[in-house]
Amino acid sequence: MTSALPPEPADDAQPSARDALKTAFGDAARGAGIGAVTPGEVPTAKSLLAAVGGVRGLIESILPGLGFLVVYTLTKDLLLSVSVPLVVAVAFVVVRAATKSMVMPAVAGLIGIGVSAVLALMTGRAEDNFLPGLIINVVSLTVLLVSILVRWPLIGLIVGVLTGELTEWRDDRTKRRVLTVATWLWVGLFAARLLVQAPLYFAGEPELLGGAKLIMGVPLYAAMLWVTWLLVRAAFTRPAAEPSVGVSP
Repeated sequence: MTSALPPEPADDAQPSARDALKTAFGDAARGAGIGAVTPGEVPTAKSLLAAVGGVRGLIESILPGLGFLVVYTLTKDLLLSVSVPLVVAVAFVVVRAATKSMVMPAVAGLIGIGVSAVLALMTGRAEDNFLPGLIINVVSLTVLLVSILVRWPLIGLIVGVLTGELTEWRDDRTKRRVLTVATWLWVGLFAARLLVQAPLYFAGEPELLGGAKLIMGVPLYAAMLWVTWLLVRAAFTRPAAEPSVGVSP
């Protein structure tokens, strides 16, 4: 009499892991600014404001940097200048917690401001308060360029998740070109920031650097989102394109 074979292990683990990864990537894409508007919608001022975090998001993005710039310009006191943004960032966390809003955006901002403050105090150089931001721009620029070089433009990956097409957009020549152009535009944004801000950092001009960061921060980010939405909408709402491969003579 043969013994019963043990039941085969369930094959649900692998699909569930893929689904979890897909869900996580989808949530990240929807959390990006471009996720505030679907490709078929017309971008509006309201949706643009939502993409940058609403009025609260604007205040939380601008006020700490503005506080550093004003205090340092008036006092040249580094400790006081980095302390003011920290206090403001802590207040943002407390307000979000008290109003039962999402706390993580404010916590992330507080961590970034804290790292910048510690770095500036350790070196005694006010311009080092902006070094983490410059590093983020370098990393962002590198990731975007690599995505273009390997022919998987990052904006295409994000839009693919948002539209449910995933990678099907790569089979459409027009969509592929538009999403590549959109990715190049973001390359231009981060490159422009570095071209302006890096020389100011190396020249030891914290006041000018702080002003440049404010001007090239939320305003340029919002403008780039708007242009990206327009490009993506034009590509995804047009009539069906002819196949990009296998064209008969």
